[in-house]
Amino acid sequence: MSQTHPWPCLRVETSGKGKQISTRVILDISVSPNAPRTEVTGWHDGALRLRLSAPPVDGAANDAIRKWLAQQLGVTQSQVELLRGQTSRRKQWAIDIDEASTCRWLASLPTLQN
Repeated sequence: MSQTHPWPCLRVETSGKGKQISTRVILDISVSPNAPRTEVTGWHDGALRLRLSAPPVDGAANDAIRKWLAQQLGVTQSQVELLRGQTSRRKQWAIDIDEASTCRWLASLPTLQN
C-alpha cells in the first residue's frame, strides 16, 4: 500500500478478504520514560518521540502508553496492542482505528506542526 500521508511513524496494515477485511494503523514510538508529564516532543529516527511520565519497570511504561494512546485516539485500551519493543525504548503499536483519524490526531499535535 502506498503511503499518502506525511507521517513517517505511521503505516496501515490490512488483513482478511472480502467483507472480512480489517485495517489497523501501526505506530512507531520512541519512548523516554520518567518525564515530568506524558507528551509528544517530536521525532526520533522516523518514530514519534514520546516523553512518558511512567517508569520503565514491570510493564508500567507499556501500560501507560496503551492508556495514553487509547485516550488520545478515542479508542478502548483493548484496541491498542503492543507488537514490538516490550523492554526497549523503540516500540511498535497496532491500533484498531482508521488512517484518516490517526493522521488528524498527528496533525493536531503542536510539536509536529511546521
